[in-house]
Amino acid sequence: MKCLSRTRFLLLLDGGIAAACLGVSLLVLLTSDVGPATPGGTAAAVGLAVLQASCLLWIRRRPGYALAVAALAGVGLEALCPTLGWLGLVAAPLSYVARLRPPRFSLAALAVLVAPTPWKLVSGGWRDMLLAVTALGLSWSIGELLRAQAQRRCEWERQVRATERERISRELHDVVAHHVAVIAVQAVAAEDVFDRHPAQARAALGSINTAARSALTELRAMLHALTADDGSDPDGPQPGLAQLDALVDAVRAVGLPVTLRREGDGEALPGGVQLSAYRIVQESLTNALRHGHATRADVNVRYGDGLLRLEVVNDGSAPARRPGGRGIVGMRERARLLGGTLDADPLPAGGFRVRAQLPVRAAVR
Repeated sequence: MKCLSRTRFLLLLDGGIAAACLGVSLLVLLTSDVGPATPGGTAAAVGLAVLQASCLLWIRRRPGYALAVAALAGVGLEALCPTLGWLGLVAAPLSYVARLRPPRFSLAALAVLVAPTPWKLVSGGWRDMLLAVTALGLSWSIGELLRAQAQRRCEWERQVRATERERISRELHDVVAHHVAVIAVQAVAAEDVFDRHPAQARAALGSINTAARSALTELRAMLHALTADDGSDPDGPQPGLAQLDALVDAVRAVGLPVTLRREGDGEALPGGVQLSAYRIVQESLTNALRHGHATRADVNVRYGDGLLRLEVVNDGSAPARRPGGRGIVGMRERARLLGGTLDADPLPAGGFRVRAQLPVRAAVR
């Protein structure tokens, strides 16, 4: 759903920029004193302007081909209406190419477009040539800055996900260790009473079966996480849904009114699912309190149909991205490692909502 929303947004953005470029081109073509001299020339120039602007609608899929088409259309526009700019408005597609492709490609494209600019000395003068070179250089710079910014953002998200996976693996270590300890104790108990009390032995074996299945379920999540030791202390029990009341009370104590609603028996769920659910609620309330400037929050926890559903809504603003912070990226990674999903978006009427769905996997047979 989020991918579809982003695709729709990019399509609208590209369409808006294409419409703006076409509007500027038509305005210059139809009002310039040195534009096409005949109606046929004007019609050809309008067609070339439409072709050049329409390249922006598919340039994300084929940047190189789209820029080539825009440049060829610009050659015709340069001949029919030099006042429109160097090769029409080819600077806009060039900016896209610099945003989408690495410098080794975009710089080559820039060089190809800049090389013929001395032609402006014939049709205009030094000023026109400098304007053409400046426009191309500026458009490439804008695209390259946007590309570098997106690259830094992706690298930051990778670091956040790696850090969160390390944290999750350390926390789940205690959960799995508990199940393994139960297996060991029950195995010894079953061995002691196997001949004298078969019923007790069967009960102990049933406990071993349950603990083993739970441990295997937790290990599924751990296999996706990186194990690393950064010196933190993993001792102590890991929190679960039973500790949500204490978490909510602590948040209330520091000034944020919180309402907690529960549906279903979530406290019987696997420890890894409970741990991730607790951390998601904890991070959501922390963001609302410290960064969203919220005045109230509602927490809904529902379990049913094999899904644990979490919803945390506050009346504050969207939390700002902080250098080194986990935030929304970390919460989304927790949900993903369990095979679930997490959405965090501003509400149309104001406020911010975090929604997560965590599947409870069936025990391994």
